[in-house]
Amino acid sequence: MSGNPNSIPLNTMADTFGTGIFLETASLKELELYEQATQAHRDDYHLFCVQEKGTTTFEIDFQRHQVAGAAVIYIQPNQVHRVINLEKVNLRVLIISHDNLNADILRILQEIAPVKPLKLSKETFDLVSEAISLCFKFFERKQETLYQSILKASCNALAALITSQYLALAKPTENLSRFEIITKAFKSILERDFVLTKRPADYAEKLKISTVYLNECVKKTTGQPLSYHIQQRIILEAKRLLYHSNKSVKEIAFELGYDDYPYFSRLFTKTVGMTALSFRKKNLD
Repeated sequence: MSGNPNSIPLNTMADTFGTGIFLETASLKELELYEQATQAHRDDYHLFCVQEKGTTTFEIDFQRHQVAGAAVIYIQPNQVHRVINLEKVNLRVLIISHDNLNADILRILQEIAPVKPLKLSKETFDLVSEAISLCFKFFERKQETLYQSILKASCNALAALITSQYLALAKPTENLSRFEIITKAFKSILERDFVLTKRPADYAEKLKISTVYLNECVKKTTGQPLSYHIQQRIILEAKRLLYHSNKSVKEIAFELGYDDYPYFSRLFTKTVGMTALSFRKKNLD
């Protein structure tokens, strides 16, 4: 974990596990990393958790989730998260780096993320359970000549199986309307460029359509205009930094691309309903 007190703690694959794929099984309270898991942090790797039983309560980007019984939990890189409470929980965990994740799986996860924890039927859970059991068997067989290839293939099969369960809930691309396709493309660019790109017109230019049409597509699909989504993404990042770092509001404004600090302060207050400092105090008390 990063030791810099002026940033959100970041667990890196290399520093924490020293490898591109790692598996762990136990009650989470018995894991070596349990104490870190209860502190708000980010990871630079993909985390797939298969919960066999019990109840887990945790927080991802200020959203609280409670997961009971057979379920899978996917946390994407850089999402700020922490464990809040555990009740008789058994987990099996796959931790895998960008480089070791199949490109098609990675693309789909980036398109559908963020996702919520997913409850599984008994039939599906049994299949997921078999897949992760096989991963663990291969993980222990380090003497195999093609160890890394076998391990990577088995873990990608598990990741693909879990991803397919999320994908089944999403509307197939071929069934998307023109408005939905454009909105999806906008959200993808927004996630990538929100620090540098603030104006709706700039997003329209990137998509090679008019601002009026882009706004119509987004509002028709989501119920909210372009400006709302841009502001919400910026404010989410501001909340992350206010809650999980000791940077000043002025430093956060600058980091998020605002040279005009008073404007950023007004935007935060208008969007959240309280000042940035009040938000920090409320969440740290």
